[in-house]
Amino acid sequence: MWSFLKAAPHQALRPAAEFDPVYRRLRWQIFGGIFVGYSGFYLVRLNFNLAMPYLVEQGYSRGALGLALSGVSIAYGLSKFLMGSVSDRSNARLFLPLGLAMSAVVSLTMGFAPWATSSIAVMFAMLFLNGWFQGMGWPPCGRLMVHWWSHRERGRIVSAWNIAHNVGGGAIGPLFLLGLAWFGDWRSAFYVPAVAALLVALFALLVLRDTPQSVGLPPIEQYRNDYPEDYSERHEQEFSAREIFVQHILRNRLLWWIALANVFVYLLRYGVLDWAPTYLKEAKHFSVEKSSWAYTLYEWAGIPGTLLCGWLSDRFFQGRRGVVLILFMVLVGIATAIYWLNPPGHPGVDIAALVCVGFLIYGPVMLIGLYALELVPKKAAGTAAGFTGMFGYLGGSLAANALVGHTVDRFGWNGGFVLLLAGCVLAIACVVPTLRHDSHASQRRAAGGAR
Repeated sequence: MWSFLKAAPHQALRPAAEFDPVYRRLRWQIFGGIFVGYSGFYLVRLNFNLAMPYLVEQGYSRGALGLALSGVSIAYGLSKFLMGSVSDRSNARLFLPLGLAMSAVVSLTMGFAPWATSSIAVMFAMLFLNGWFQGMGWPPCGRLMVHWWSHRERGRIVSAWNIAHNVGGGAIGPLFLLGLAWFGDWRSAFYVPAVAALLVALFALLVLRDTPQSVGLPPIEQYRNDYPEDYSERHEQEFSAREIFVQHILRNRLLWWIALANVFVYLLRYGVLDWAPTYLKEAKHFSVEKSSWAYTLYEWAGIPGTLLCGWLSDRFFQGRRGVVLILFMVLVGIATAIYWLNPPGHPGVDIAALVCVGFLIYGPVMLIGLYALELVPKKAAGTAAGFTGMFGYLGGSLAANALVGHTVDRFGWNGGFVLLLAGCVLAIACVVPTLRHDSHASQRRAAGGAR
């Protein structure tokens, strides 16, 4: 079924004099493609959140809408893992734009076809389908980053690329307000971002390339003279699905720990983000416009926060990602508590606390993704990223969608925030077992080791 997406074949090696200029040009071009391309996925992933207050007004309960929204998390978690395995053997230039275009088609349908939002069951099915196509975004980006950037420069690249989450997520609010102004229709939350996503998919198709070898270049390790300590020529060959799953995923204990941590990091990330428009409207009496901008600021605040997190872990903690992750999660817990306990009538404090959560939460998200990429050979990177993502979405995001909604229905917003803060504590607990590995890796770097 996916044979037309198979990895691009290796081309004859270019003359050595062309390596440097072609590598330099294509690396900028590919980074632009994956940055803008992945931003596009967020245009059609989170727009249902902005439509939820209007659906509540139509009689749907928050718990029922949370159940519908869980369709995205269930499908995305499964797809990110399974399609990650497919992406490790596929042409990233085709794989990413195809997933984005199909996701945009689902969003267009929800915007223009009244039947697509006619019941919880139908909305769940549509959002499940959307989530499946969304799972085709992260893995090809991971594949391209480990093929086009070597180990020692990958931290900077991943942290810079990771803010694509925030650029795309932050653009939804303004696009929604633009759609309301133009069409006076809350369903514009679906179809206006979808049109933008289709344009992004076309851009990605035009600028992306697959591996360096597919355009006649040597492997990045050879070009940069930057070889991981366990590198061999076998890493340039495609692994079988069994080799990827058994040898590099299931037997990797450290990958399991960070995958579990990802459950609780995503619970905080989406527990705050998904319910922000509804919480601010109901509990803090925000207008639609004010809550939309608060939602946007949450995403945009993650841009400097992610860059700061990566810089701190390199500059002051010698690559000890776990320590920085714990520090950021402690601060996330404090900001979340302020966001919850601040009484209505102080919108500046609410917005500041929400911005602080956004500023802090995306650093841990980035560090877990980077960890996953570096714990396996590059031909298994998409599957490793999908594995941690599966835990994040099937565990954390699903709980943020369904469990938080039902908890709020039964115990009020206080119950929902107690759940979120408990998740923060558990995220920290899951990171603790990785600290010894971080310490050993830091010592190897200080001694001039391969990393």
